[in-house]
Amino acid sequence: MRQLTALDAQFLSVESATTATHVAGVAILDPSTSPSGALTREALLALLRERLHLAPPLRMRLADVPFGLDRPYWLDDPDVDLDAHVHETTLPAPGGERELAAYVAGVHARRLDRARPLWEAHLIHGLEGGRCALYTKVHHCAIDGVSGSEILTALLDPSPQPRRVEAPPVPPALASPQVPGLLAMLAGAITRSIVQPVEALCSLARTAADLDAIPVVAALPDARLVAQAARALAGDARPLPETPPLVAPRTPFNGPISGEREVALGSMPLAEVRRVARAFGMGPNDVVMTLCASALRRWLLAHDALPDRPLVAAVPVALRSRPSAGAGGPSPDAADGRVGNRISAMITPLATDVASPGERLASVRSALAAAKRRFAVSHRTWLDDVCAMVPSAFAALATPMVFRLAGVAGAGVNLIVSNVPGPRLPLYLCGARMLAYHPLSVVTDATGGISITCASYDGRLDFGIVACPSRLPDVRSMIGHLREAMDELLALLDDSPDDPAPHGDAPLTPPREEHEPRQRRAPAISSATASGSM
Repeated sequence: MRQLTALDAQFLSVESATTATHVAGVAILDPSTSPSGALTREALLALLRERLHLAPPLRMRLADVPFGLDRPYWLDDPDVDLDAHVHETTLPAPGGERELAAYVAGVHARRLDRARPLWEAHLIHGLEGGRCALYTKVHHCAIDGVSGSEILTALLDPSPQPRRVEAPPVPPALASPQVPGLLAMLAGAITRSIVQPVEALCSLARTAADLDAIPVVAALPDARLVAQAARALAGDARPLPETPPLVAPRTPFNGPISGEREVALGSMPLAEVRRVARAFGMGPNDVVMTLCASALRRWLLAHDALPDRPLVAAVPVALRSRPSAGAGGPSPDAADGRVGNRISAMITPLATDVASPGERLASVRSALAAAKRRFAVSHRTWLDDVCAMVPSAFAALATPMVFRLAGVAGAGVNLIVSNVPGPRLPLYLCGARMLAYHPLSVVTDATGGISITCASYDGRLDFGIVACPSRLPDVRSMIGHLREAMDELLALLDDSPDDPAPHGDAPLTPPREEHEPRQRRAPAISSATASGSM
């Protein structure tokens, strides 16, 4: 049992009638590879019972401090009622991408029940071609991108034959939930209220050293001089790397959001991304960020809303070690039962104001390189420090209001963009081959009504886009814009007949084997969209 960090608790505090802060993923599965030829809810429940000890966030629930005087505690619950967490449904005919997105959008919009461990799984049957899907969501206060990957790794296998996992004996101390006593929690709250001003001052001092790299405050006059002075006072005389302006322009998808959500899913061959990266001597992430910038630019141009300044994106950065690429055991972070977030964020412009595709690619690369140089000398806990400055007793009341006001007054960032490296080889769930995995993230008043997340897996780059339809009503068009953006980059290269990179891939299907014929510039990205509300 341990207490939530300030950052973890902030993910709880920010929730409101219009904001849910869980992260999720949609796995597209082919059950024909399983020993039984099907994927059932009973098989999924059996798998979870066998491997729940490998995924600590799935067995933890919250113990609240009375009157919200302090941050909640994590409580290990050995008797998780899996039946209450695992749901099953069948899509209406024809079971296409629209029907899948409709269901996913509806459940993604709903907040999780805080009386239970903060997760849900939805087994979705009825997809075209005999496929099925598994939508899972876990509260962001319990996981970040890496620990979320660890949960997926714990449940998946490298072959259709599920591996046997022996559950360790339950320690006597965990035989029943150990609820912290009322007096102990109140005593802790009083102690924290006494030391909180000192902690806040320490957090403020650390934050001041990175004032020029934090959204909103970076736009204050002399923010860079203040940051440099704060570092000098702390004994850090290193010069700060130059960073581009981080003032986010207003766009249609920035402002107060509603409780409705739309979801769009799409994929493209990872070989195309790598080919562009090799040709221009950059990393795949530079290409991914350029694709997002180009897609956003196309959407804004189509709606006559392109600002003359570049959009500003927050890019989550993992501060913990990643799990291995294959399925097997958990990483050390997961094995010792730690839950919560170990993340920071880089803030970078996206060059949406640059018309030329080649120049936009170079500009995004340059901006990312500058952001990385600045991040390398920053206090990577600035996100935690900002959260720690808010007293726990006021966070639950103040945070939704502050986020709402941020949406009304002006954007700190325009959106969140995240790229998660994933396994290179095919993986299996209860014997069913995972064909694709589309991650889904969070939208808030302060961070924009759209978030773009992608994950690499088995030769694919799978996108998951979440949007508030009142701010961006046609999120499906973003998938088409991403495809157009990739074609734009491929057009910059010589179209050699020896080109090893395929230009096509069927929607939500397994990657083509090497012996299959290549396709020329066929649409290589699948799409789906629908809306849901809380």
